[in-house]
Amino acid sequence: MEAVTVSGQIRTDVGKKATKAIRNAGEVPAVLYSKEKTIHFATTQKAVKSLIYTPKFKLAEVNVDGNTYRAIVKDIQFDPVTDDIVHLDFLHLIDGHPVKVEVPVRFNGTAPGMRAGGKLLRLMRRIKIKTTPENMVNELSLDITSLELGQSIRVRDIAPVDGVEIMSPSGAPVGIIEVPRALRSAATAEKKAAGKK
Repeated sequence: MEAVTVSGQIRTDVGKKATKAIRNAGEVPAVLYSKEKTIHFATTQKAVKSLIYTPKFKLAEVNVDGNTYRAIVKDIQFDPVTDDIVHLDFLHLIDGHPVKVEVPVRFNGTAPGMRAGGKLLRLMRRIKIKTTPENMVNELSLDITSLELGQSIRVRDIAPVDGVEIMSPSGAPVGIIEVPRALRSAATAEKKAAGKK
């Protein structure tokens, strides 16, 4: 499981004025939530860049005050104008305690419908799961080798993983083999021709 080290400095003053000063200094105010305590700290845009701006699911190794906490990002706030990160919430992971996260889904294989000229359309990029830190996965897999033109693959078709409960609706389509316009037009023309006979 890929993890990104996020180093930070403890924040003792957590008021609006102090938070604004942190942002003005080019840093990101952050909070690490844990069952035992809540830690307010400041980090940098650079430290969290590879954790946030990626399609991959990664863990965070939050390093504050000489202690390291294994965590996941629970909430991100972006500046509506600059798109900079203005606040981050982390959740400390504790073995045996289940958490809900969203992980990417990867398609495996080549669909016969693609070989026939169809295009694979991705309808869902991430799937919601519930699992414990020791069973955490960074992605889920979907086998598309049986998909023909016009067919879709759903959440229920995802290969089960031990210790991982899929929370997304089982009937939700994840991908579909779209029939190209040229093939649709040809099929319509054929039907019309057959109707005239």
